[in-house]
Amino acid sequence: MQKITLDQVQKNQSVIVEGVQGGFGVRNRINTMGIHKGDILKVKRSGIMRGPILVNVHGMDVAVGRGMARKITVSIYN
Repeated sequence: MQKITLDQVQKNQSVIVEGVQGGFGVRNRINTMGIHKGDILKVKRSGIMRGPILVNVHGMDVAVGRGMARKITVSIYN
């Protein structure tokens, strides 16, 4: 299974969170958003160049900034 970062995922794709790369602050912020290892995320909006990535997790839409998205490792969910 190929691992990529959340900022590389296309619109309408579903992914499984494999992990978070970063220090305590980064991991804590992502956990506060409701995103945890093993969760399935569906990318609802992903601008090509800029802006946050809108994902659906646990039935809620969450906007993840590009910097944070680069720290979330995912694999494509079929």
